Amino acid sequence: MNGQIIAETADWVAIDKPAGLLSIPDRLGKETSLKEQLKNKYGEIYTVHRIDRDTSGVIVFAKTAAAHQALSKLFEERAVEKWYNCLVRGFPTTERGIIDVPIQENPAQPGRMITHAKGKPALTEYAVMETFRGFSWIRCNIHTGRTHQIRVHLQHLGHSIVCDEWYGDGSPLLLSTLKRNFKSSTGDMTERPILSRLALHAAELSFEWQDEKIQLLAPLPKDLKATLQQLRKWAPPAGSTIKKPR
Repeated sequence: MNGQIIAETADWVAIDKPAGLLSIPDRLGKETSLKEQLKNKYGEIYTVHRIDRDTSGVIVFAKTAAAHQALSKLFEERAVEKWYNCLVRGFPTTERGIIDVPIQENPAQPGRMITHAKGKPALTEYAVMETFRGFSWIRCNIHTGRTHQIRVHLQHLGHSIVCDEWYGDGSPLLLSTLKRNFKSSTGDMTERPILSRLALHAAELSFEWQDEKIQLLAPLPKDLKATLQQLRKWAPPAGSTIKKPR
């Protein structure tokens, strides 16, 4: 099975999903999904929520119908705290902020979302954790669960997520864009990207379960860790400091 088990009970299982793996089967059914892998392991499994294929991080599946109903209710009632980390282009005008803008499906591009006054309510809190030349490392807390919510809201803010093909320019992050007077050590004309997947990670889920506070944490994956290391080395702004989340 792809992905590490973060925590497991008789009612549910939490997985650290790698980027590039579908949460649930798509319409074509040609690619494997995490749900299918879990069904092979546990038998019946129930979808509670999902994260995008190119997003890494924590996701929860229910093992029983009763747990599925209870967990789904927690998500619907916004009783689940959902924290994400992401790398965006540019710098938000404020270190902390709230994006309270409705979202709906783009009528011209099914499957893609847009901000629109007639859309469904969507609320995202964000905090800038660290800045670099041309980039910001951001922590987001989403209070609603709209499709592509963080990606759409950050695009609306004017700071799309790095490597976002739908809501940004989709271009990979290259060392040559960070390092002045860059020269390839191998002499190859084609440069290998530092990062070529969506720079979005589902870092934490927290909720109450049977009178117990559950906190599920997915550590930052190697590719995002390496990206931050390169940014700190080659693109630090003057007086840069690393801020710890509260």
